[in-house]
Amino acid sequence: MAKKAATKASQRKPATSAAGATAADPGSIPVVGAREPCPCGSGRRYKACHGREAAHAVQQLVQRPFEGLPGEADWVALRELVPSATAPLTLRKEVAADGAPSVTLATVLPMAWPALRRADGSILLGLQTQSASGDVSRDLADALEQALAAEPGNPVPPRRPAPGGPRLQDLLDLSAPLEPTVHSGFEFWLEDAESATGEVAASLERANAAVIPTERLQGVESAYWCGTPEKNHLRWVMSHPEEALLDALARLSAAGEASLGESTRLVGSFRAHGLTVPVWDLPREMSAADCEKPAAAFAERLADVLAAPSPLTPEERRVRAGLVNRQITLG
Repeated sequence: MAKKAATKASQRKPATSAAGATAADPGSIPVVGAREPCPCGSGRRYKACHGREAAHAVQQLVQRPFEGLPGEADWVALRELVPSATAPLTLRKEVAADGAPSVTLATVLPMAWPALRRADGSILLGLQTQSASGDVSRDLADALEQALAAEPGNPVPPRRPAPGGPRLQDLLDLSAPLEPTVHSGFEFWLEDAESATGEVAASLERANAAVIPTERLQGVESAYWCGTPEKNHLRWVMSHPEEALLDALARLSAAGEASLGESTRLVGSFRAHGLTVPVWDLPREMSAADCEKPAAAFAERLADVLAAPSPLTPEERRVRAGLVNRQITLG
């Protein structure tokens, strides 16, 4: 549909502005200062001309920016929940020129850089950065393109991507799975962390001290255990449609089948980038390994309930309302 619309649009005659200048395609107009003359030649200031369209495009919020990427739920987890993790990324063949550098997704980079071209030419792409366009995927793609063009040994500065620019879905090989590795610290920032000294070593030490212990479960997808001084938690990003998932969680909770074992409790959920993230409280002594079997069993119960939807009973509706009232939106 988008390609057809673009073809039709390209066949139309160019529009003419009030000043008599031909209006250019907004995607071809460079971004300039709001009070500067618009590069299209209309004679108006940028903010009153193509800047309006650019601002509108920038502010449009994409509810599911990682939809279509392999491992969408893990993308959400690494963006919002996991302190330190990396995952190798594979570029499309048409994007990866001969001798293209390796690209690694990282939850966060020093100074919240969007990306870093390391001295050896490899690229680290930061995921936990401030969104500038309302579309996290477009922001990340812009940072990745900057990194591919950067000289080795340089970070990529933050900037607003041009409207209509590529998204990650356009740059990455969508047949390559996302395989996150969770770390206990940020030594991956440096090519040789053991040789770090001075301010670099101090910065790394401070970052490591703030990391909450986190582990990814192996038996189910996109479930992450984390440990805190008071209690442990399991945060499980699920890609099921939200309304159906909330109904299923309510039915399991009302039946007493939503826990992960003794002294565990489903306490609510997050909403993040269009997906729902149920959260369980766990006892302090319950490790990630201890969660594996209960989580797998819960996944089976959940699949059975999702496969056989039915109207909620009054008690199930009450439980569902409680889950909705406790839901927190991230991002």
